[in-house]
Amino acid sequence: MSRLIFRNVCIYGLSIRNFATYKQGYSPFPDTREYFYFVNHQGQLFLDDTKVKNFITSFKDEKFLSLLFSRLKHNTTSRWNQEFPFLYICAGENNYIRCDDLPIVYTQIYTKTCDELLLVDTANIIEFDRETEYFLSYGSYKGRLRVRFEPSSLCMHPENGRLYHSGPDRVGGVGLIKSSLADELSSFFVYESGNKSPTHFKPNTQ
Repeated sequence: MSRLIFRNVCIYGLSIRNFATYKQGYSPFPDTREYFYFVNHQGQLFLDDTKVKNFITSFKDEKFLSLLFSRLKHNTTSRWNQEFPFLYICAGENNYIRCDDLPIVYTQIYTKTCDELLLVDTANIIEFDRETEYFLSYGSYKGRLRVRFEPSSLCMHPENGRLYHSGPDRVGGVGLIKSSLADELSSFFVYESGNKSPTHFKPNTQ
């Protein structure tokens, strides 16, 4: 049984509003264009000024998503660093990203067998094998980007009730677990007396 460790989680969510001063594709410098994106709490990526944000209007190109999320970093430039805390630079494009929680959102769990990634059916799993490595995937739909799943790195935020796990250091060292995946993992949680947040993760539900 793994004990869950609470970590301070810095949430970068900004209220949804119209940043009227930016322009998609604007060139502030020679050979540089600016684009602006938004990551929701389900891990979906959109152009920031997309009015209706849903699965249909989200980006789905695997190569683009993998590149963006693998190279995403804090925006330490003097441009848009308050409104868009994260940045992806590629081939003359400055891609500014904001999010309603965190930019890294874990959406699925995989395991690896003979160098082959296998998607775990978390809706029906009753046991996590202690001898098996599991991975949380983010940023794409085929597990290309992933971190090792460590139950002791899970934490539930006491105010918003969302579940988090350690993540890439370049974007703050923590990622959000998608709500539907968090719900499926909740059957493995153990609550000590008097605690509203889970304190342990039990490898099986039996």
